Amino acid sequence: MRACVQRVSRASVTVANEITGSIDAGYMILLGVSPEDTQDEIDLLVNKIANLRILDDGDGVMNKSALDYLGDDPESVAMLVVSQFTLYGDVRKGRRPSWAKAAPPAVAEPLVKAFRDALRAQGFRVETGVFGAEMAVELVNDGPVTLWLDTEELRAPRRG
Repeated sequence: MRACVQRVSRASVTVANEITGSIDAGYMILLGVSPEDTQDEIDLLVNKIANLRILDDGDGVMNKSALDYLGDDPESVAMLVVSQFTLYGDVRKGRRPSWAKAAPPAVAEPLVKAFRDALRAQGFRVETGVFGAEMAVELVNDGPVTLWLDTEELRAPRRG
């Protein structure tokens, strides 16, 4: 499972000229699913995202996590989750990306839903796009802060 996590001051997703999800301060999460992903990858990724210390601590230092802010104001860190199979695009050969490493919709859709549900279970307000739809995503990246998370890399032993 892969996620592009962006700290935003606002973000929204629109489908057929209708806003389907919108947040103010929080995280924009583009989520890619592979055919091998399970609940274990969801748990690992949700835990990592919830605990990332990428929010300001009041002194302008990224020293707080989304979980740190839940007790103060549950609305202060919302999450907008958009399924994006293109995170598994392979461009190593030729000019046309291969999507072979992306999970098919029948596998990906329930895992994306489970990911959103797991974030909600942590106490976060979660907005979404529409799975499989053509979506227009707008965001204002705050910082900018953008992180690439891959469960395969998160599980790999750290070198050096």
